[in-house]
Order: sequence, then structure tokens, then C-alpha cells
Amino acid sequence: MSCKPLYPSSPPHPPSLALDLPHTPPPSSANPLLTPPSSQEPAAEGEFPLRRWSIKIYVQGEDGSELPATCFEKVTYKLHESFGTRAKQVFKQPPFEISEEGWGEFEMLVVLTPVGNPKGGEATMVHDLNFAQERYESFHSVAFRNPKPELAERLRESGPVGENGVAGGAGAAGKKERKGKGSRAVDMEKLAQGLETLGEEDLLHVVQLVHDNKSEDTYTKNDVENGEFHVDLYTLPDNLIKMLWDFTSGKTDMAAL
Repeated sequence: MSCKPLYPSSPPHPPSLALDLPHTPPPSSANPLLTPPSSQEPAAEGEFPLRRWSIKIYVQGEDGSELPATCFEKVTYKLHESFGTRAKQVFKQPPFEISEEGWGEFEMLVVLTPVGNPKGGEATMVHDLNFAQERYESFHSVAFRNPKPELAERLRESGPVGENGVAGGAGAAGKKERKGKGSRAVDMEKLAQGLETLGEEDLLHVVQLVHDNKSEDTYTKNDVENGEFHVDLYTLPDNLIKMLWDFTSGKTDMAAL
């Protein structure tokens, strides 16, 4: 999940929740390639030259070849605010090409939305747009945890996907449960859903619980820049799983989820 960490400088809006579950098998990955060639227009005296540029996104195959990025259903480019109404642009067909012009170099955000738009599955990359070269490539790794069948099939176009890489395997409709020591079975997916319904103060309490009770095997990531705290639920110790279940079930109707 991801939620706002306990920092006084955190933004005032409520934290969001996304989920990393399960922890195994190892995530499948794809490497988008961003390739922006540019051309320069002559500038009038006293003005900066305008440059035309474009970006395309590909997936790198096992042999290094460029393949269509069909594992993504859309790509959102977030440009410099000086682009005004064009500062945010969405493309829904590979190669998700954006073409623009301007005089300045800047860092943009590129948001990749996987096929099926899984909860918490979007990946955000920072891309440095510069004009030092006529054409260049940037490589970024994107992990997909427990991809659904359609997404897994798209990923196989660029490389192997673990046999258990499809959510639920042959029994995809079945519930994933974990039994804590001396406790009843915990429905991890329902726990994840319940955590997403919590308000800001409750989420901060959840973060504190994780900090105070996590084990050496617990995976957490504190993203200060985006005001998010990530934790893999399947790496939490049993006693912490029970704490989170009891706390969440006291705040929301788990049976209704």
C-alpha cells in the first residue's frame, strides 16, 4: 500500500493507498524507451530558437529490439506549466508519441498505465528533455506485481513471465488468505481494500503501526517527494497482519467489501 508518511511537511491533502501484493513471484518487467529527436527553427533577433521534439515509448525485447509497448493502455505526459492547456497530454495507442515545440529544456513526468489499469499499478518516470543530442534513448525499468491474464499475455511478447505471474493462477477467482499464528485466516485482498477506505488520521496510525512492528523481512519504501509510504503486505509479520486487520475492521465494514 502507499500512504502519506509522518512528515510535518507532507501536503495537506489526504494520503492515497495503493497495494503491492503478493510479494511473490518476482515481478515481470518491461523497459520503456523514450526517444525524442528534435529539430531547430531559426529564431528572430533577440529570441530563443524554437525546437520541435517528439517522444515515443517502446519496450525492449530480450534481444535488445524495440517492441510496441502494448503492455500499457495509456501514457500521460506532464509537461512544463508554460505549455498551458497542453501541459497534460494523454495517448492511448502505441507508440504513445507526443510531438511539441518550445525553446527550453525541462524534466517531465511520464505516467505509464498498464493494461487493465490495476489498482496501484501506474508507474511514473522522470524524463529529462534536453537538446544535447539529435536523438537519444532513456531506459527505465517497470515492475508488474502479479499481473492479470491480459497484462501477462502482453508482457510475454517481450520476454518470459513466471508461471505464477498471473494473479491467482488457475484459480484466479479464489481468495488469497494468510493464517497468522494462533489466529483466524486473514483475507489479504480484503485487508488491502479495507485499508484503502481509511481516512487520513487512520492511515497515519497504520503507518506508525508498520514502523513500530515491522520485521527485518518487511519491505517498505518511504517516498518523501510524493508524500507516500509503500509497504508490501505479504512481507509483514503475522502479529502485525492481525493488528492491521483488527484496526481496519474496527473502522470499516469488512464484510461489505
